[in-house]
Amino acid sequence: MPDDALLLAAIGIPFAGAVAAGLLPTNARNAAAWLASGVTLGCFLLLWVFYPTVSAGGVLRHEIAWMPSLGLNFVVRLDGFAWAFAALVSGIGFLVVLYARYYMSSEDPVPRFFAFLLAFMGSMTGLVLSGNLIQLAFFWELTSLFSFLLIGYWHHTAAAREGARMALTITATGGLALFTGLLIVGHIVGSYDLDIVLDAGDRIREHALYLPALILILLGALTKSAQFPFHFWLPHAMAAPTPVSAYLHSATLVKAGVFLMARLWPVMAGTDAWFWIVGSAGLITLILGAYIAIFQQDLKGLLAYSTISHLGLITLLLGLNSEHAMVAAIFHTLNHATFKASLFMAAGIIDHETGTRDIRRLSGLNRSMPFTGRLAIVAAAAMAGVPLLNGFLSKEMFFAEALEVSVPLPSMHIVLPLAATLASAFSVAYSLRFIHGAFFGPDPTDLPRTPHEPPGWMRFPVEILVLICMAVGMLPAATIGPYLDMAVRSVLGAETPEYSLAVWHGFNQPLLMSLLALAGGVGLYLALQRYLQTGPEGPPLLRNLKGQRIFERALVFLSWRLARTLERLLGTRRLQPQLRLLVGVTLVAALFPLILRGIGPALPRPTPVDPPLVLVWVVGIACAIGAAWQAKFHRLASLIMLGGAGLVTCVTFVWFSAPDLALTQLLVEVVTTVLLLLGVRWLPKRLVDLRLDATGPGIAPRVRRGRDFLLALGAGCGLSALAYAVMMRPFPDSISRHFLERSYNEGGGTNVVNVILVDFRGFDTMGEITVVAVVALTVFALLRRFRPAPDSVDVPEQQRDQTRLDGVQPGSQPDGAVADWLLVPATIMRMLFPVIGVVAVYLLLRGHDMPGGGFVAGLTMSVAIILQYMASGTRWVEDHLRVHPLRWIGMGLLLAGGTGVAAWVFERPFLTSYFAYEELPVIGKVPTASALIFDLGVFSLVFGATVLILIALAHQSIRSHRAAPPPARSLGLAGED
Repeated sequence: MPDDALLLAAIGIPFAGAVAAGLLPTNARNAAAWLASGVTLGCFLLLWVFYPTVSAGGVLRHEIAWMPSLGLNFVVRLDGFAWAFAALVSGIGFLVVLYARYYMSSEDPVPRFFAFLLAFMGSMTGLVLSGNLIQLAFFWELTSLFSFLLIGYWHHTAAAREGARMALTITATGGLALFTGLLIVGHIVGSYDLDIVLDAGDRIREHALYLPALILILLGALTKSAQFPFHFWLPHAMAAPTPVSAYLHSATLVKAGVFLMARLWPVMAGTDAWFWIVGSAGLITLILGAYIAIFQQDLKGLLAYSTISHLGLITLLLGLNSEHAMVAAIFHTLNHATFKASLFMAAGIIDHETGTRDIRRLSGLNRSMPFTGRLAIVAAAAMAGVPLLNGFLSKEMFFAEALEVSVPLPSMHIVLPLAATLASAFSVAYSLRFIHGAFFGPDPTDLPRTPHEPPGWMRFPVEILVLICMAVGMLPAATIGPYLDMAVRSVLGAETPEYSLAVWHGFNQPLLMSLLALAGGVGLYLALQRYLQTGPEGPPLLRNLKGQRIFERALVFLSWRLARTLERLLGTRRLQPQLRLLVGVTLVAALFPLILRGIGPALPRPTPVDPPLVLVWVVGIACAIGAAWQAKFHRLASLIMLGGAGLVTCVTFVWFSAPDLALTQLLVEVVTTVLLLLGVRWLPKRLVDLRLDATGPGIAPRVRRGRDFLLALGAGCGLSALAYAVMMRPFPDSISRHFLERSYNEGGGTNVVNVILVDFRGFDTMGEITVVAVVALTVFALLRRFRPAPDSVDVPEQQRDQTRLDGVQPGSQPDGAVADWLLVPATIMRMLFPVIGVVAVYLLLRGHDMPGGGFVAGLTMSVAIILQYMASGTRWVEDHLRVHPLRWIGMGLLLAGGTGVAAWVFERPFLTSYFAYEELPVIGKVPTASALIFDLGVFSLVFGATVLILIALAHQSIRSHRAAPPPARSLGLAGED
């Protein structure tokens, strides 16, 4: 398999595995675990195929055209830095999956857990392998979405729901800011391609928009990596299952922010703004997180705040604008993933085997869980920076940079070393508390479960990670050296400095700082023993400073006070004031540029008037005015006149040689008029008292009507003038000529309108039919809860009178039966069903070369179904016709989207059409175009959406008479009533 396909597989395999896991039965625990293990291990081994290339300094890149004209292509880019992060994602992912097999309860829906985990893994892999800024932002938001599902996996608990909501709110808001910042960077550079952006560092830093872009991008990075002041969401995410914590909060989710800062370091760093924003956030987070961690009573809470602190250390290193600091940041990122993942797993083992994570209830577990105890001790020592373990080496680098880096203020040369030593001492203290509180002391009493060693395979991932901590700490150059050098050189390139990974550098200042931190941390822990056992909950001085409280108050302010205030000022339940506000704002927005810049060139002179067209338009204007006049109290008359105005528009399209538009307009008028009539049938009667329609005291009805008339007149005349000016103004380089010349040569069709819709502007059409699907589903969902107004439940007066004349009691006719006077038209309407179906197929097949197409064909087929409902009633139709609108909608989306994806197989942009002539036996030469499949998807979706709305409206008649619901199996809409 070529490297291009393998690169795509690295992202696609986890998503495919997620779909497969989601389809497994709820109790298929072992099958889901085997599937997830195979996917994660396979992705990890797949990365080694690329290692020879990236280790030699090469960059693997595969680009799939999406919208090349806008610079939006799907680009997979793998260099040494991305390889290192992808290896963390898949390697630790495999260990977490193995661990989760034994941690998760058999009562949990484990396949769903692994589906979420694999989808998150695919999102994280896509993020680190993204070679396009917009694509990176897309995968960034996917990681927020799937982390929300993982954190809230145990959604039956309030803590999980709150933790997931908080994490999603913070990270998704930061993601929106990040997306805006990346758009600005793309605007500055002129491209969203990562390679081009990384070569434009000077241009970005010197641009006037550099600071806004920097702030927005850092908002995204700092929120994702839980940096001050956004750090408070991470401890609440500990409500997730421990495998989730071990994966998301050691190697993946929270590392996304530092990954982004390191990835963009060559182009965004090097300025005072970068130093003060990134460095300050990192320094505060480093000390604050370490301080709060000491006083946590929950093992996972302690590890959460220690994670915040270590992420602050990495962020501070990135903010120092130093190449050596960048080396230390990448090194500590790799080290932190190993010892923190092992510690989270050890905490999960303790919780799993004892039933609690409360440090005050745990003690002496070293006797009942000796192997787990030794593993946790080594991992905690690595976190504390004890010599001969990997954490010690990266902290030594940090101390060296704190002493030697050049900073804007001279006083920082004193602040940085002191802060580094203090934070390291805090790290030693909370590491000691983790070990001493859980594994030493007297035997525990009154535990929910009797502690014992976990299954060997559950402990195996911890053993592997602890072994890595020891191997890197003792033999760094031989173990981590090549991978670290590969990652650093891919970020810094020619500016990569010389650095040493030796265990011993002599007795120097960094070593002295390490010894002071170790001694200070031990002394601090001993001094706090009594307070930690008997003192109040929370850290001194900061006990009342709770991030969750601030978060909740901010949400209350936004969602209650601010939103309610705006709703009270601007909102109304009445339609007319809403329309007045909407039209008024639109009118002001249109007048604003005219006031600033003037009207511009004079409007073109009117063209000669055709008297027949003027007469037709007089009728249309009269119908429109009449519809507006009658809309208040005579809805049926208003709809009839509204249909007349639509027919005038249809005639106008025919007059100006636009048969496609005329055909579409005609069918839209037919379908919408019938659907509106069905909806109007169930609306309550309107009151005749005009005095009830006043908008408030002091506003006379005549004044209100005059105001509304002037507003409507201004909006209508303005839009008419704008449309006239656009259509009549000459354009030297008209785009219409472009479409006319290329329609047949490149799109294979002589119907230019249809070729535009399914080829040149196919992506727009894809978005439009998706909106149609969403609207249909929304209407159906709303009408499921709708019940007819009390005064509209009775049989209409006209029907009541007619049934009396026919000798039938009102409401007693069975559904599907018709009165004698309706028998002939009903029979004709039933017979028209196959005829209209043939016409719909004809319009679909001819659309690429003649007026027609998928949209028109879908509406035509909908008319056939509407006639059956009108002729026979809801029950008869649903008993005799097997229509599944939801399936039609889904099939339409799949056909349309599949046509676009199929173009990628031939390395063409998304939705690129194929056209050729095929020689068939007997028939001869036949044109073939892939756009027909796309048009078939449009037909399927439009038909399904229209029928779904029709069904939702038609079922109101069933509800109104409280009859038994129709057999839902015939429509695929079980439970809709």
